[in-house]
Amino acid sequence: MTASTVHARAGSLLLAGLLLAAAVGAQAQTSGRSKTRRAPAQTQTARPGPAFDQAVKAGDEARQANHLSEALEHYLKALKLRPTWAEGWWNIGAIFYEADRYPEARDAFRNLVSLDPKRGPAWGMLGLCEFQTREYERAIVSLQRGRAIGFGGNEEIASVVRYHTALLYIRFEQFEVAFDILSEFMQTGNDSPKVIEAFGLTLMRMPSLPAEVPPDKHEQVMTAGRAGFFMAARRTDEARAAFDALLKRYPNEPNVHYAYGVYLMNQDADAALKEFRRELEISPSHTAAIVQMAFEYLKRGEYDTALPLAEKGVRLAPKMYPARNVLGRVLLEVGQTERAVKELEEGVRLAPSSPEMHFALARAYTRAGRQADAARERELFKQLQEQYNARRGPRPGGDADDNQPKPKP
Repeated sequence: MTASTVHARAGSLLLAGLLLAAAVGAQAQTSGRSKTRRAPAQTQTARPGPAFDQAVKAGDEARQANHLSEALEHYLKALKLRPTWAEGWWNIGAIFYEADRYPEARDAFRNLVSLDPKRGPAWGMLGLCEFQTREYERAIVSLQRGRAIGFGGNEEIASVVRYHTALLYIRFEQFEVAFDILSEFMQTGNDSPKVIEAFGLTLMRMPSLPAEVPPDKHEQVMTAGRAGFFMAARRTDEARAAFDALLKRYPNEPNVHYAYGVYLMNQDADAALKEFRRELEISPSHTAAIVQMAFEYLKRGEYDTALPLAEKGVRLAPKMYPARNVLGRVLLEVGQTERAVKELEEGVRLAPSSPEMHFALARAYTRAGRQADAARERELFKQLQEQYNARRGPRPGGDADDNQPKPKP
């Protein structure tokens, strides 16, 4: 494995966890399957004969002895006899993944999710394989589907999936979403260098994977990452010290003043606006700074000031969902309800998992007299907010659990 590859696996501990989940998790995973699932999957409980049982037994014995190539051979033989054997696809997917044979692992997990689409860990592993095969658009869909379904308490998979999901949002320039996902690491206190680096990419708004960061930018990314980590952890004194170091070393670099302004927003909004204006002196088309200013003036009820900023934000970055959010909300306040609905619908399309987008759209639908649509959006907001809160959890301090896998190169 080369240093240029952002490695998804968490070593032998993760493989052991994957194979253990296959052995003990079958009943829990299958109990919630849809009764309307197509008929072929229901044949899984039928026994085609002793040859299948012998192949499974031999595969299990070889796996337990850590003879994974031999186990793979037996499991593949069993799958030829019973292609709907879900645990077999899980086992060979895990073995291929550990061997860095990502295309074959990907195909195994695709077979598995076609048989059992409600299996969260399988979607997570599929997304990790697609990440490694550079199918990034497909990967983020698979990873997020796995996160939405859940991983049944398997923190090894959850941690690695969380990290790679955040990396993909960074790559797709959805930095606010990436920051929220990375903030979930506060629940476990994971401050590994990889997590810090991902926070730094987010704060510096660099749409790159870690291996793509130029060497001369690495220290800046890590300095920003420490500031971002402490900000997410609400460790105020440490965050301020980290931002002071960032500003001292990189006073004229793009995004530094913007990041500091975001940090200041809940403490001193006037000081934050000053930092955003400073950012615009360095980067006149800094969309995020413009959007943040629009949000602040919306909050203050200064709609005439907020509206041109919000409109400019959407012109500069039509795929940036916070820009659609603030423009839609400002339009709603100035009585342009039809335009507001269109902007917020586009925001929901861009960020369907954002609770804030659904909440804003529900308000707009209510104002437009579309009560059924408003009720639907409120229900979606409630569901997404509950999922968001569950993922974030409490934010304990202290060191990470030694047994928690750290994504590594």
